[in-house]
Amino acid sequence: MKDILFISTFIKLLLLPAYRSTDFEVHRNWLAITHSLPINKWYIESTSEWTLDYPPFFAWFEKFLSFFAARVDPEIVKVDHLHYASYETVVFQRLTVILSELLLYWALIRYTSTDKNQFIKWLIVGSLFVHPGLIMVDHIHFQYNGVLYGLLILSLGEARKNNLLLSAVLFATLLNFKHIYLYLAPAYFVFLLKRYCISQNDSRFLLGRFITLGSSVVGIFGLSFAPFIYWNQLPNIFGRLFPFTRGLCHAYWAPNFWALYAGADRIFIIVGKKLGWDLNEEAITSMTRGYVGDTQFAVLPTVSALHTLLLTVFVQLIVLQKLWRKPTFNNFLSSVVLCGFSSYLFGWHVHEKAIMIVLVPYGLMVADNVNRLRIFVILSTAGIFSLFPLLFQPSETPVKVTLSLLWFTSVIPGFAHKFNRISIYPRPLTQVLSIWELIYLIGFFILQVYISCIHDMIFGYDRFQFLPLMMTSVYCGIGIMYGWVLLMKAYLFE
Repeated sequence: MKDILFISTFIKLLLLPAYRSTDFEVHRNWLAITHSLPINKWYIESTSEWTLDYPPFFAWFEKFLSFFAARVDPEIVKVDHLHYASYETVVFQRLTVILSELLLYWALIRYTSTDKNQFIKWLIVGSLFVHPGLIMVDHIHFQYNGVLYGLLILSLGEARKNNLLLSAVLFATLLNFKHIYLYLAPAYFVFLLKRYCISQNDSRFLLGRFITLGSSVVGIFGLSFAPFIYWNQLPNIFGRLFPFTRGLCHAYWAPNFWALYAGADRIFIIVGKKLGWDLNEEAITSMTRGYVGDTQFAVLPTVSALHTLLLTVFVQLIVLQKLWRKPTFNNFLSSVVLCGFSSYLFGWHVHEKAIMIVLVPYGLMVADNVNRLRIFVILSTAGIFSLFPLLFQPSETPVKVTLSLLWFTSVIPGFAHKFNRISIYPRPLTQVLSIWELIYLIGFFILQVYISCIHDMIFGYDRFQFLPLMMTSVYCGIGIMYGWVLLMKAYLFE
């Protein structure tokens, strides 16, 4: 396993000078806020537009890093030094991502420790620790998702070993680092209630266990929020954590159900203009809807936050009813993936980076059977490609394409090898995927060529700039929705 750690670290060190998004300044500002200001100012401070909007445990994580940051370069932790990015600052922040991601490596080693097949264990650890999605989001774009997925996999690993109370504590800790993992909370709630609080022998409700579980989770949240409760700042925190003033779709449509809905609306606009329909002119001129406020459609009905909530809950209930009836670990892991998936597909103002909340836990189950591999290939291709627009500079195109191709040509044949019992060679994709699925995958090469070269040749550099993004979102959305349908079918009927 050490070779995986060495290769991964080498790749990530090469990316130190790579492009970084505004998230780099976001986290530098959080270092400054948590280091320079008292606790009761953390969720009030607004000198920068990038205010602290993660839960308290992540703020304390930034506080911990800030002690070292101040010694590397004292200017990093000054609140009024907006957009400060000295060489020392860049190297320091990049290295903190690499070092904190060691938790993910350790979590993967622990999770796979009970697996007897060493080759599959190596594949699972390598495919997730060197995942091109994580590299693009964390080590180029810049975030700290690695340490968070480490906590998630530690929690899943303890559930796999039937250490359910510890699993719950770890998940509660994770929620207090980043609240996006609330997507997965329904699966945890149902599984822990049925498996830990209800006797598996005679279906008795175990009140003592319920109190122990509840007090443990409440204790974690109390530890996290207690100082802010004391200063009566919960409204400030929740206002930061849950900003409901944003639109249905992000500026770049995350490739989910609503991207397809919005794409269909664009098609109806073209048809409607030719047929003389009465169209919403304000919606027609809003090609990149989703920055702030309500998302408008020219033809299709408007979607509210309540609609997305009801649809998400409905889909999750379909998943959770099976988990309640059969609370096995495999069903729990599938439910975690599908609860995250439903929130990604049908949620309000979903970011494209949230696809990783599906891809990472799903990577733990890909070796179960050939159908899991089939879904893995489709979801991984569409999901990873959907992250390409995060790295929009032409100089980053060879990096993201090369990283992705190297990962696919290493990981997919490795997993395919497990399911080929006739030959020593890996099962080819033609035996895993249908002809239409293969054609869909080939389409990604064509789409990349169009985005990189053909679009500018036809329209120039400054016309229809949103078209490549829309095409990427819709095309990836088709594959991701298709993968969800296959996974739902496998989960409900296998």
